Amino acid sequence: MGTLPGVYEAKKKDGSLYYRTSITYHSKHISIGSYNKEEAANAAYREARKLLDTNTLYSPDDYHPDDFPHLSYQKWICLINFKNNGFYIKTPIYLYQKFFSYHLSPSDILLFDADDLFYYSKHSIMRRGNHLFVAEYGMQTNIHSRYGIKNFAREGIDYQFVNGDRKDFRYSNIEIFNTYHGVTQIDKTPPLYVAKIHLNGDYLIGKYATSSEAAIAYNKAADCMRQKGFYKTFTKNYLESLSTEEYKTIYRQIVISKKIVDYDIRNE
Repeated sequence: MGTLPGVYEAKKKDGSLYYRTSITYHSKHISIGSYNKEEAANAAYREARKLLDTNTLYSPDDYHPDDFPHLSYQKWICLINFKNNGFYIKTPIYLYQKFFSYHLSPSDILLFDADDLFYYSKHSIMRRGNHLFVAEYGMQTNIHSRYGIKNFAREGIDYQFVNGDRKDFRYSNIEIFNTYHGVTQIDKTPPLYVAKIHLNGDYLIGKYATSSEAAIAYNKAADCMRQKGFYKTFTKNYLESLSTEEYKTIYRQIVISKKIVDYDIRNE
C-alpha cells in the first residue's frame, strides 16, 4: 500500500511502479484508476471522496474538468450515477426513468432505452470517427447493427433518426425503411421498391411491390452476374421470414431486367 490514503503500489511488467487508487462507498469497493505518480492517485481519491461525501447532487451537465482535474470524466459519471440512483455501473452510464445516457466525453453523449441497460453495462462503447463499436467475442461489433441498421445502409434512404439526433439510439427514434442490400423504397402508398446492382455503374434490376421481392431480385441478378464470370463479389440478401420453398418459388418467378440478363462482361 502507498503512503497516501486510498493509494496502492503496483508494478508493471518491466518492474516499474505505478499507483492505483480505489474508494469504498455504501459497502461497494470501486476502482478509481491508475496513475504514474502517487500524488496524482491520491488527488483522484480525494476528488472522488469529495464528490461522494458532499450533500451536493451533481447531474451529468454539472461536470467541470477544473473542479475534478485528476478524476476521469467517465469515472465521474459512474460515481454520480451511483450516488444519485443507488446503482453502481462500471461503464459511464447515467440512469433516467425510462432511458439512460452513455458518456464517451462531455460533448459525446449517447441515449438508449432502459431495455438496453444490461447490454451496455457489460460492453464498453468505442468510437472511431462516425463508427461506434463494442468489443464482443474478440471482435469489434458496430452498434448500429443492434438496431437493424446494416453496414450498407444509407441514412435518409435506408433508415433515419426521427428527431435528427444521430446519438439517440432509443428504439422509437430509429426508423428502418429498408433492410436489404441493393433495395430502395421509392413510394410508400402503395409501397414500391426498386432494386439496383452496381456493375460498371448502377443498373436497374426492376421495381417490385414488396421489399422481399426486390431483395430476391437483387440476389437473382447477383447470381446471374456470377454465372457470367463477373469479377465482383456481391453481398447477398438473407430473408429469414421465408421458408426455403417460398424463397425458391419467388426466385423462379421474379423478373429481372433484360439489361442484366444480356450484360456482356467483356465490357469490363
